[in-house]
Amino acid sequence: MAENAPAILWFRRDLRLGDHAALLTAAKSASRVLALYVLDDALLKPSGAPRTAFLSGCLRALDEQLSGRLLVVHGDPVRAVPEVAEAIGAGSVHVHADTAPYGRRRDQEVAAELGRRGVDWVETGSSYAITPGRVTKPDGEPYRVFTPFFRAWLRHGWPSPADTSASTVDWIDPDGLSGVDIPDAPDLGSMTLPEPGERAALAAWDHFRDEALPDYDNRRDRPDLDASSRLSPYLRWGCVHPRTLLAELGDEDEAFRAELAWREFHADVLWHRPETARRNYNTKFDAMKLETGPAARSAFEAWCQGRTGYPVVDAGMRQLLAEGWMHNRVRMIVASFLVKDLHLPWWWGARHFMRHLVDGDLASNQLNWQWVAGSGTDAAPYFRIFNPTTQGEKFDPQGDYVRRYVPELAGLSGKTVHQPWKAGPPDGYPAPVVEHAHERRVALERYGELSP
Repeated sequence: MAENAPAILWFRRDLRLGDHAALLTAAKSASRVLALYVLDDALLKPSGAPRTAFLSGCLRALDEQLSGRLLVVHGDPVRAVPEVAEAIGAGSVHVHADTAPYGRRRDQEVAAELGRRGVDWVETGSSYAITPGRVTKPDGEPYRVFTPFFRAWLRHGWPSPADTSASTVDWIDPDGLSGVDIPDAPDLGSMTLPEPGERAALAAWDHFRDEALPDYDNRRDRPDLDASSRLSPYLRWGCVHPRTLLAELGDEDEAFRAELAWREFHADVLWHRPETARRNYNTKFDAMKLETGPAARSAFEAWCQGRTGYPVVDAGMRQLLAEGWMHNRVRMIVASFLVKDLHLPWWWGARHFMRHLVDGDLASNQLNWQWVAGSGTDAAPYFRIFNPTTQGEKFDPQGDYVRRYVPELAGLSGKTVHQPWKAGPPDGYPAPVVEHAHERRVALERYGELSP
């Protein structure tokens, strides 16, 4: 690396300036730093409109924090990043490690090409409190069950938040460099997304910490209440680092700490088993009998549109279409309904979620779907077949959540909204597409046919 050469900070899933370990490392290696973002079609094309729109907003917010000094380029990073490095005579490129399958392959290729040009590749930390792959059993093997992983994760610990901001380095003005405009957000129609960017993320955290965190463990499963952190989109894009949140949690906040750990556990599983993004973690489930014909496609469309005749399922699917987000308890309910009542492939549902979720994250999405389907890390899939009616009655006891998203049922009071067929389904609302008790028996029979 040439002495006094400038550096590049390549932003990816870390669209913030506070608590930014890679920024801190860049500041130690160079007095002048170029902020770079690469629009990579390999990532953009599979992204749904909500995620693309939120990304656009986050890039604009970051550019504003940088006083217009974010260079955005479009193309293959293996070519684009070295070209930018050559254009400014950079001696190093700094990043947070990308631990997803595509990102790992891409970064190896980028690092190799930079090395051929005499430019250092510097990874510092990741999007997680503890970078996937670092928490292992005493024998070096990865954890396959959450609870022992969680204990080991807590014992391992993590660094304090990095003290960084827009003033940490002297940012290079990208004028004269070949870049593109930040793309406009796609038209989302009536869908409403959260405000993007780091400032919005920290404001959401402050609100949750002060208002909902004290009673989080008692209220987190209630979709009818404003009890969720709603931080998942910000964590997905790195508008806030989990280390920032963990630093402010007390001993009494174990439930929320565990939720953050689930995100880290799934990233760790994907690190060790990258094929599980597309295939069953437990390969014996490859033999599971699934419905895939025209009737299955029709049932899938009813599920996607929120027209299954099961109110809490329909409310969740309509919330997804309206907000690009769904309450976590309801995500489990609708996923269970797809794979255990409709007997459809989990990856159909996972793909639909990734298309519509603003917080769509490969590790969390795919492995949570596998957890529900029973093909993942969980050891007891047979007994977790959610009854959508009793789940609705338990976690939406007055029916407020259902009525919010299923207006056809607005005339039904209290928990009667969860069994509209008893009063005669209102006009425009479908009868149940299946009978749960029967489909539960079918699911158990199919699980029972799998080899031990």
